[in-house]
Amino acid sequence: MKGRTISPGKAEGQAIVSPDPIGFYGGIELATGNVIEKGHPLEGRCVKDKILVFPCGKGSTVGSYVIYGLKKNGVAPKAIINKETETIVATGVILAGIPCVDQIDIDQIKDGDTVLIDADNGLVEIKQH
Repeated sequence: MKGRTISPGKAEGQAIVSPDPIGFYGGIELATGNVIEKGHPLEGRCVKDKILVFPCGKGSTVGSYVIYGLKKNGVAPKAIINKETETIVATGVILAGIPCVDQIDIDQIKDGDTVLIDADNGLVEIKQH
């Protein structure tokens, strides 16, 4: 799938997929990478070393610094794939150096898929369903 590069880099890993937007500030625990937002489809799961797939971000601009903090704490996702990356997530992934691509049909990616992201070229490949 061809999308738009938000933050360059390459990564491969297991997809963790949310049908709902993610709010990083108050939604993901900075020390662990665990999703703590009550009632969120990914509540209780960890984003560390995963390919995090979600439609878009939501919430406070502090979310950018949470993404950066996740990276500094060693609990960040390997990469992020969005339907539409808004400024909060874009700023965070650029600050943190996390590969990110948007304008992707995320409905094609299933939880647990092995995904290859080449954000240098805006490419996402599902290697294994």
